[in-house]
Amino acid sequence: QVQLVESGGGQVQAGGSLRLSCAASGRTFSTAAMYWFRQAPGKEREFVASIGWTRITYYADSVKGRFIISRDNAKNTVYLQMNSLNPEDTADYYCKAVVDGIGYWGQGTQVTVSS
Repeated sequence: QVQLVESGGGQVQAGGSLRLSCAASGRTFSTAAMYWFRQAPGKEREFVASIGWTRITYYADSVKGRFIISRDNAKNTVYLQMNSLNPEDTADYYCKAVVDGIGYWGQGTQVTVSS
Protein backbone atom coordinates (compact mmCIF):
# COMPACT_ATOMS: atom_id res chain seq x y z
CA GLN A 1 0.00 0.00 0.00
CA VAL A 2 1.26 3.45 -0.95
CA GLN A 3 -0.24 6.69 0.29
CA LEU A 4 0.38 9.96 -1.51
CA VAL A 5 -0.15 13.49 -0.22
CA GLU A 6 0.16 16.44 -2.58
CA SER A 7 0.85 20.01 -1.50
CA GLY A 8 1.98 23.31 -2.93
CA GLY A 9 -1.04 24.29 -4.96
CA GLY A 10 -2.51 27.74 -4.85
CA GLN A 11 -3.32 30.80 -6.82
CA VAL A 12 -0.77 32.59 -8.99
CA GLN A 13 -0.76 35.18 -11.72
CA ALA A 14 0.12 34.31 -15.30
CA GLY A 15 3.87 34.10 -15.75
CA GLY A 16 4.40 33.00 -12.18
CA SER A 17 5.73 29.78 -10.72
CA LEU A 18 4.65 27.12 -8.25
CA ARG A 19 6.28 23.98 -6.95
CA LEU A 20 4.09 21.01 -6.15
CA SER A 21 5.22 18.26 -3.81
CA CYS A 22 3.97 14.72 -3.44
CA ALA A 23 5.03 12.88 -0.31
CA ALA A 24 4.78 9.11 -0.45
CA SER A 25 4.61 6.52 2.28
CA GLY A 26 6.12 3.09 1.99
CA ARG A 27 9.57 1.71 1.41
CA THR A 28 9.01 1.02 -2.29
CA PHE A 29 9.17 4.67 -3.35
CA SER A 30 12.68 4.45 -4.78
CA THR A 31 11.57 1.88 -7.36
CA ALA A 32 8.20 3.45 -8.14
CA ALA A 33 7.38 5.22 -11.35
CA MET A 34 5.95 8.59 -10.39
CA TYR A 35 3.54 10.71 -12.39
CA TRP A 36 1.77 14.03 -12.33
CA PHE A 37 -1.64 14.34 -13.95
CA ARG A 38 -4.06 17.24 -14.02
CA GLN A 39 -7.77 17.69 -14.51
CA ALA A 40 -9.27 21.00 -15.51
CA PRO A 41 -12.95 21.75 -14.86
CA GLY A 42 -15.12 19.88 -17.35
CA LYS A 43 -12.18 18.05 -18.88
CA GLU A 44 -10.68 14.61 -18.59
CA ARG A 45 -7.63 13.93 -16.48
CA GLU A 46 -4.47 14.28 -18.56
CA PHE A 47 -0.84 13.28 -18.24
CA VAL A 48 1.59 16.05 -17.31
CA ALA A 49 4.94 14.47 -16.48
CA SER A 50 6.59 11.30 -15.25
CA ILE A 51 9.87 10.18 -13.74
CA GLY A 52 11.04 6.60 -13.44
CA TRP A 53 13.32 5.05 -10.87
CA THR A 54 16.14 5.64 -13.36
CA ARG A 55 15.16 9.33 -13.30
CA ILE A 56 14.26 9.31 -16.98
CA THR A 57 11.58 11.95 -17.47
CA TYR A 58 8.71 12.51 -19.91
CA TYR A 59 6.51 15.54 -20.39
CA ALA A 60 3.31 16.43 -22.13
CA ASP A 61 3.93 18.75 -25.07
CA SER A 62 1.84 21.44 -23.40
CA VAL A 63 4.26 21.74 -20.47
CA LYS A 64 7.57 20.83 -22.07
CA GLY A 65 10.17 23.50 -21.39
CA ARG A 66 8.11 25.04 -18.57
CA PHE A 67 7.64 22.24 -16.02
CA ILE A 68 10.30 20.10 -14.38
CA ILE A 69 9.63 16.85 -12.55
CA SER A 70 12.16 15.58 -10.03
CA ARG A 71 12.35 13.14 -7.14
CA ASP A 72 14.17 12.88 -3.84
CA ASN A 73 14.21 9.24 -2.80
CA ALA A 74 15.67 10.09 0.60
CA LYS A 75 12.55 12.16 1.32
CA ASN A 76 10.10 9.86 -0.55
CA THR A 77 8.97 12.94 -2.43
CA VAL A 78 8.39 13.87 -6.04
CA TYR A 79 8.20 17.48 -7.16
CA LEU A 80 6.74 19.39 -10.05
CA GLN A 81 8.33 22.78 -10.64
CA MET A 82 5.93 24.81 -12.77
CA ASN A 83 7.22 27.95 -14.46
CA SER A 84 5.72 30.43 -16.89
CA LEU A 85 2.25 29.42 -15.81
CA ASN A 86 -0.72 30.47 -17.89
CA PRO A 87 -4.48 30.27 -17.29
CA GLU A 88 -4.64 27.03 -19.31
CA ASP A 89 -2.62 25.37 -16.53
CA THR A 90 -5.49 25.89 -14.09
CA ALA A 91 -6.51 22.44 -12.84
CA ASP A 92 -6.45 19.99 -9.99
CA TYR A 93 -3.04 18.31 -10.02
CA TYR A 94 -2.72 14.68 -8.98
CA CYS A 95 0.27 12.59 -8.10
CA LYS A 96 0.33 8.92 -9.06
CA ALA A 97 2.70 6.13 -8.08
CA VAL A 98 2.96 2.83 -9.91
CA VAL A 99 4.45 0.05 -7.82
CA ASP A 100 4.55 -3.54 -9.07
CA GLY A 101 2.02 -2.62 -11.72
CA ILE A 102 -0.46 -1.15 -9.26
CA GLY A 103 -1.39 2.53 -9.45
CA TYR A 104 -1.97 4.71 -6.41
CA TRP A 105 -3.39 8.24 -6.51
CA GLY A 106 -3.15 11.21 -4.21
CA GLN A 107 -6.08 13.41 -3.34
CA GLY A 108 -4.99 16.29 -5.57
CA THR A 109 -4.00 19.91 -5.10
CA GLN A 110 -5.62 22.84 -6.83
CA VAL A 111 -3.73 25.27 -9.03
CA THR A 112 -5.38 28.44 -10.27
CA VAL A 113 -3.62 30.77 -12.69
CA SER A 114 -5.18 34.17 -13.23
CA SER A 115 -4.57 36.36 -16.25
